[in-house]
Amino acid sequence: MEHKIGLFEFSNATPIYNAYQTRILRYEASALHRGLNLHKNVSAPDLDSLQAKLTMLGNDWDEKWKIKDEILRKREKDQDLQLQAEEDTKAAEEAIEEIQNILNHTLDIDDTLDWESLKNHKPFSKQHPQPEFEKKIDELTVPTEKEDIKYPLKPNKGSVKYLPSLSFFAKICPGIKRKRIKEAEDRFNADMANWEKECSEIEQKNAIKHKEFLASKENYNSQVSELKTELEKKTKAWEKAKHKYELEQENYNNKIDDWKERYFKGEETSIVEYVTQVLNDSEYPDSFPQTFELLYQPVNKTLIIEYQLPKLGDIPTVREYKYVKTKNEIKVTHFPETQTNALYDKALYEISIRTIHEIFESDSGNWIDAVAFNGWVRDIDKATGKEVNNCILTVFVKKETFLEINLGNIEAKICFKSLKGVSASKLNTMTPVQPIVTLVKDDPRFVESYKVIEKVDKGDNLAAMDWEDFEHLIRELFEKEFQSNGGEVKVTQASRDGGVDAIAFDPDPIRGGKIVIQAKRYSNTVGVSAVRDLYGTVMNEGATKGILVTTADYGPDAYDFANGKPLTLLNGANLLSLLEKHGHAARIDLQEAKAILKEKGEES
Repeated sequence: MEHKIGLFEFSNATPIYNAYQTRILRYEASALHRGLNLHKNVSAPDLDSLQAKLTMLGNDWDEKWKIKDEILRKREKDQDLQLQAEEDTKAAEEAIEEIQNILNHTLDIDDTLDWESLKNHKPFSKQHPQPEFEKKIDELTVPTEKEDIKYPLKPNKGSVKYLPSLSFFAKICPGIKRKRIKEAEDRFNADMANWEKECSEIEQKNAIKHKEFLASKENYNSQVSELKTELEKKTKAWEKAKHKYELEQENYNNKIDDWKERYFKGEETSIVEYVTQVLNDSEYPDSFPQTFELLYQPVNKTLIIEYQLPKLGDIPTVREYKYVKTKNEIKVTHFPETQTNALYDKALYEISIRTIHEIFESDSGNWIDAVAFNGWVRDIDKATGKEVNNCILTVFVKKETFLEINLGNIEAKICFKSLKGVSASKLNTMTPVQPIVTLVKDDPRFVESYKVIEKVDKGDNLAAMDWEDFEHLIRELFEKEFQSNGGEVKVTQASRDGGVDAIAFDPDPIRGGKIVIQAKRYSNTVGVSAVRDLYGTVMNEGATKGILVTTADYGPDAYDFANGKPLTLLNGANLLSLLEKHGHAARIDLQEAKAILKEKGEES
């Protein structure tokens, strides 16, 4: 993993392209939590959304890890296996209950996208450097100058201490008197000398003290100056980061507004992004893959979803953790295999019904009239030991039909079957089924179609039409034929060489699938080579059926070759009949067409 935040790790974003490497469908990244031992692939239509989803996932997993870590620490402290068994059993019961209520979980939730909740309204989280500056200032010791040492009192010669002590005899005896006077003067001079020395020492000490104060004051002022410079620098960086954050926040929120505007205008990519967000917001057990691909068909307002379902191994099997006191160990009891298989079936059917419900309920723009759901499971084939990815259930349902269902009272499997869904009787066998509607339709051969059929009237000779107009006429005609059941027809690159002229996608579970349609504006009989070419194209395209339409007719060899193969040959009469069925009249005159085309120098 390229990025690590604590125990949460995630890879760089990887662009996922369509089959032809012409367009980025989405971005994907792998996420891992070392503590929980959880792994998940996260996808989003753009990098900002992917980063937001990874952040939310990391926060969610970190919260779960805090709870689990607290439990683990408590176990280590208490070493209480009985408590551990009870807690593990409770967790196992909650895991089973969560899966048993996959469908019920969403019924009380409004799945409509709350645009404002998608926006980033959080203020810039990084603290302004001012409080940190003030804290550092407070931590500094403000220098204060101590009071000067006071000088002692100067000896006063007139004080009693320095007066000669003259007794009666000293007064009358001059020698004694002089001696007493000298003693007093010596006493004064000695004290005066000591005073002067002490004053000198005090003066030196006060000078040193004052010098130290000035130095500490200078150092303090220097530190304050440095902190102010640092504050100024950090404030500029903070303001720059705040401005960048608010600008990015504004741009992000503007993208949400732009997305909302495009969605309500019916832009195809924004509708796909909308549904992607709705389904990503849907909460499932962490072990479920919850990945999918979407394709929206604006012509018939149909959404096709290829949904990656959980494998059997993702379903919890533990019934109980029981502490065995005599052995001082925990015994694990599992559900019977039949019960786990039944829970697996229930979960997958409920995921399919729930997903369709969330799509229809959230469709605030009313852009989706039908949903084709294909459920895929990626697992190891026990027969070969190789990984396979099988479509194991598929259903096509119209909104008006689905909204009539009271989801609170249904059994998911019975409901699925009533919607003409197709699946094996037991989903744990991973028996593959043919998707009713396939998603792979991003074919570079498809070109923009244009309307022709409304210009056709009973006087027009179809066999003499412009060959490209004729191909688009066939596309429109078959679109009318298939649209009642949610089908779609696309014209491929015009070639005039017998290649694929149109591809139909029919969601009907019985007759449906991918259908190759070739249009031959011929005035001569169509030979077997054209039918062989069609059959080869059907096989090459992986289609379920091929239809060849011509203004002329087919030779016996052509009909003989088509017999028993998934091919339908429509001649000129069939074509006129089909036009009439859809309210249009025209004519086919092969001789006239030959003359007209010969005059134009075109092939007939």
